[in-house]
Amino acid sequence: MNVLFEEDGAFKTGTVLADNLASLQVETPHGKRAKIKAASVLLRFAEPSAAALLERADAEAEGIDTDFLWEVSGEAEFSFDELALEYFGHPPQPVESAAILLRLHGAPIYFHRKGKGRFRKAPPDILKAALAGLEKKRQQALAIERMVQDLKESRLPDEFGPLLAQLLYKPDRNRIETKALELACGETGLSVPRLLERCGALASSHDYHFGRFLFEYFPDGTGFGPVAAAAQPEELPRAQVAAFSIDDAATTEIDDAFSVTPEGDGWRIGIHIAAPGLGFAPGSDLDAIARRRLSTVYMPGNKITMLPDEVVDRFTLSSGSTRPAISLYLRLGSDLTILGRETRIEQVPVVANLRHHDIEPVFNEQTVSSGGPDFPFKRELTLLWELACVLEAGRGKPSANQNMTDFNFSVDWEARSEHGPGRVTISQRSRGSPLDKLVAEMMIVANSTWGRQLSEAGIPAIYRAQTGGKVRMTTVAAPHEGLGVDQYAWSSSPLRRYVDLINQWQLAALLRGEAPPFPPRSEQLLAAMRDFELTYAAYAEFQRQMERYWCLRWLLQEGDMRPPARVLRENLVRLEAIPLYLRVPSLPASESGTRVALDIARIDLLDLETDARFGGALSGDESAHQADDPAHAAG
Repeated sequence: MNVLFEEDGAFKTGTVLADNLASLQVETPHGKRAKIKAASVLLRFAEPSAAALLERADAEAEGIDTDFLWEVSGEAEFSFDELALEYFGHPPQPVESAAILLRLHGAPIYFHRKGKGRFRKAPPDILKAALAGLEKKRQQALAIERMVQDLKESRLPDEFGPLLAQLLYKPDRNRIETKALELACGETGLSVPRLLERCGALASSHDYHFGRFLFEYFPDGTGFGPVAAAAQPEELPRAQVAAFSIDDAATTEIDDAFSVTPEGDGWRIGIHIAAPGLGFAPGSDLDAIARRRLSTVYMPGNKITMLPDEVVDRFTLSSGSTRPAISLYLRLGSDLTILGRETRIEQVPVVANLRHHDIEPVFNEQTVSSGGPDFPFKRELTLLWELACVLEAGRGKPSANQNMTDFNFSVDWEARSEHGPGRVTISQRSRGSPLDKLVAEMMIVANSTWGRQLSEAGIPAIYRAQTGGKVRMTTVAAPHEGLGVDQYAWSSSPLRRYVDLINQWQLAALLRGEAPPFPPRSEQLLAAMRDFELTYAAYAEFQRQMERYWCLRWLLQEGDMRPPARVLRENLVRLEAIPLYLRVPSLPASESGTRVALDIARIDLLDLETDARFGGALSGDESAHQADDPAHAAG
């Protein structure tokens, strides 16, 4: 006697060696002996052999139409042998019974299992839905197959167009487009951006990186849309000053300006900060825009402003205009001692916007010590620099990092290359110049003075504090040890930083004798501070990423694959000409500051990576190319 039984969800056959009513000892066609429960036996048969039953039943089941089988099934629960009797019209042979069992078991959407060997036909509506789902999956499988083939042949599937950003930056793995893309990447060995680039989906490597940032932080685009204009501030007194600003050539959001006015034996120094906070209030549409963006985003060749251009144009301290401002006046004695301080809300006439590239050639460390040539605003700048030196000494901390270099990026978008639009120029500027010190000290005195005023009045503000070397933001006045001041409230850049705008609203309320818009323990103030910290850090990281991108573009543009660099630590180096930091695994042990030549073997503008190798040591002013020149080496 042979039996057909179910074990671990599979059908098996065996020859009975012993039948103990509740259990049986059987031997499978492979010679394995097993003990099975009698309840798991579905069919007992003498012929065919145990080895032949399932093979012949499989063949028989292929000829059974599942739809017809469902039609002839009754509504009530049934066993497979009952259906076999009805289907074949005679007592079924073992192969026929087993064939019905296999067909029922293999069609779970047609027949719902109710026990061992027992089933019930699926209701018509449930079956219809299940069949529709099967057809949908079949169509999806065909679509995936087609899309994979398109991608492998460097064609972008039509479905990818509207989903391109999502596929690149935040793929939804439930979508068939994502499944097709992942399959194609696996079969081609290419990364997602590399494969889509090959299909012509990326306009340029620059757009890939810029698009990632926009996808996360500006999903609705960088435009502002229709928005109510900022109000014209109420009648304000006109300051009797001739203010001037000091910025680099690319600055359009001019937040600060200065003035120097003789007064008795001394002077009155004005530090004037643009006042967009007088043109719109917290809770307004413009505030919602600024609150959402939190800061202007900077990157080489471009920026995304915090406020609409119309607002910036109305409040920026541009030359030839008279603009609303909050001014801090320092009354100085003849020895530059600060005799008094006064803060006013007023209209400030701006007579000049001085630019670094125009002023630094005639106002630098050499000229301030030797006198130098005459130029407009020389007297005012010299006095402000002398005051800055006094203020710096009084704090006991330098206002700028000395012996550091700033790198300025300029992109000509009219130029194109094989790597995309834009030609980059990277220039160097020494940090800690007289202009840097002058501006930094004026900002420190303004931000610390206004922070103290707000704190003494019990009005909360957003401060930048540093204790134990750790910098943090807080709504309670606290020392900034790095600057050597008792408090430091960011207030000098309200056109481009939201925390400065908040502090300006608080300060304006204090000066007008009004209730501050953000009272003590304001949840809105705390939330804005937390969001600003996170967003400001993300914007800074994006700026660093884009600077790295343009550094790599510069290497390709200049064709300099053997640049000189200096060792920073271990195998980390920085190129001398540009602010590009690279890991060089083959770099031998070297002291910090050692000059070396690099061999750049590969540059990847999508991954922002390079293969950099140690190309030799350099000495003095020797160039990396001279080190590779046999004639130079012989000399």
